[in-house]
Amino acid sequence: MTYLLVPLLITFIIVALILLIVHLGFRAPRNREIGSPKDFGIKFEEAVIPTVSGKKLFAWLLPVKNSNETIILLHGWGGNAELMLPIGLPFHRAGLNVLLIDTRNHGNSDSGSVSSMPRFAEDLDSSINWLKIHHPDKTNKIALLGHSVGAGAVLLEASKRDDIHAVMSVSAFAHTEWMMKRHLKKIHMPDFIIWLIFRYIEWVIGRKFQHIAPMNTVCHIRCPVLLVHGKEDFTVPIEDARAIITNCPESHISLIEIDGAGHDSVDKIEENAARLISFLQQSDFSCVSDINQS
Repeated sequence: MTYLLVPLLITFIIVALILLIVHLGFRAPRNREIGSPKDFGIKFEEAVIPTVSGKKLFAWLLPVKNSNETIILLHGWGGNAELMLPIGLPFHRAGLNVLLIDTRNHGNSDSGSVSSMPRFAEDLDSSINWLKIHHPDKTNKIALLGHSVGAGAVLLEASKRDDIHAVMSVSAFAHTEWMMKRHLKKIHMPDFIIWLIFRYIEWVIGRKFQHIAPMNTVCHIRCPVLLVHGKEDFTVPIEDARAIITNCPESHISLIEIDGAGHDSVDKIEENAARLISFLQQSDFSCVSDINQS
C-alpha cells in the first residue's frame, strides 16, 4: 500500500506546485507612470475611477474643446496609461477626447485579486460608465482601443454593450487556450497537465475560455471593428488575427497587417495612425479631422 501512496503523493505535490506557479503567473508586473501628458505639452485631467469591489482606477483624460466624441485606450499585460499615450496622441490631435486608464494591479491603480482579460473588461466597463456619468458631453460616440490582453478585453466589453461605436483591437490573440498552449508546449508540458491548468484558470477567473475567446466575442459586436496586427509578432502570431476574421467573416470587421511590426511595436502603430483615423472617419466619427491637417 505504501508503494502506491508514495507516487500518488509525489504526483499531488508536483501538480500543486504547477498550479501555484500558474496562480502566481496571474500577478502582472506593476510599472508605474513616471511621466505624464504634460511632457507633450497637452492639458489633461487626472481622474480616479471607481471599479468593482470598491477599488479605484488611475486615469488620464485628455479633453478636446467642443469635442463630444471620446476614445478609451486600454493597455496590455504589465502596461499602463503612459505606455499607451503615444498611441493616443494622434487621436487627440485629430479631435477626439482621449481617456487612458490603468486596470487593477497596473500602473497607479489599486491592487485587486488576480488579473485576467475579464478583469480588464470589468475595469473598462467601469471607465465607460464613469465617463458617461461625469462627462456626458463627451460621449456622443465612444471608441475603444486595446493592446494584447487589453485588445481581447475591448472585444469582450464591446460584445456586451450597444453604446460603443467603433473598436480597434491591436495584437489580440484568437483564443486563450491557443496562446497558453504555445508557451506551455515550449517547456514540454504534458497534455494532461495543460488540460488541468486550463480548467484551474477557468475556475480562478470564473469564465470558460470559449466564452471569452476574441474569435468568438467579436461575432457579437455590432459596431465596426478593426483588427491591427504586426506581421513580425512572435508573441501572438499574425495567424491569430486571421483566425478571428475567418471565424467571423462579417463586413464590419476588417484587418490591417503591419509590415515589420512586433507585439509591442508602438512606433509602428504610430506610423499607421492615419489608417486608424480613417477607420474612425468611416465609422461616422464626425469630429475626427485628418491628422496631417490638425
